[in-house]
Amino acid sequence: MPSTTTIWLLRHGHVHNPQRILYGRLPRFRLSDRGVEEARAAGRWLADRPLAAVYASPLLRARQTAREVLAFHPRLALTLSRRLNEVLTAFQGAPGAEVDARQGDLYTGVGPPFEQPQEILRRTLAFFRKARRRHAGGEVVAVTHGDVIVFAMLWAAGFAPIPRHKAELKACGFAAGYPATGSLTGFRFHTDAAGGLPALCHPPPAFAPPYGGASAR
Repeated sequence: MPSTTTIWLLRHGHVHNPQRILYGRLPRFRLSDRGVEEARAAGRWLADRPLAAVYASPLLRARQTAREVLAFHPRLALTLSRRLNEVLTAFQGAPGAEVDARQGDLYTGVGPPFEQPQEILRRTLAFFRKARRRHAGGEVVAVTHGDVIVFAMLWAAGFAPIPRHKAELKACGFAAGYPATGSLTGFRFHTDAAGGLPALCHPPPAFAPPYGGASAR
């Protein structure tokens, strides 16, 4: 029988960002007090899960979030993966209002070297493949960023990874909308086939923090 492997994508906690910019891959953006509590809440929910591994984006906010999860799983060590990194965007450092005016679309009209949704999804799926090989039949947590999760959600549900779909998550059937900071989205692979799509799953509503708008901030 094929084994079931579950990968939980955890969006990092809320970030201390008094200037309200799109911080992207800028260094030294840490969790706010609220963000620490969000990460700790995720850690508490995951405390009884039989985790095989915890991965994170290299960015500070992701590493801090992962540490809160690892506090409940002291036998595990953190593994960093650049495949989980924030989007490489031309709007890094731009005022949040500018991003909001574009409905979170960081991609239309933007060329190399900046990433497009297909490239983000490609590296996310490469991470999925590696995690499934290493931890077949287990559960994995990967701390990452909003758009990485969104395009993985769209893929799992059979939607094309295009900017328009990011702004229309509710119309695509994702009632909660854009993943909130500190939220968990599960990808449950019921087949060992490389091309098999996972089932999406979420913690019970009692855990899930409120979901926000389309901004990547």
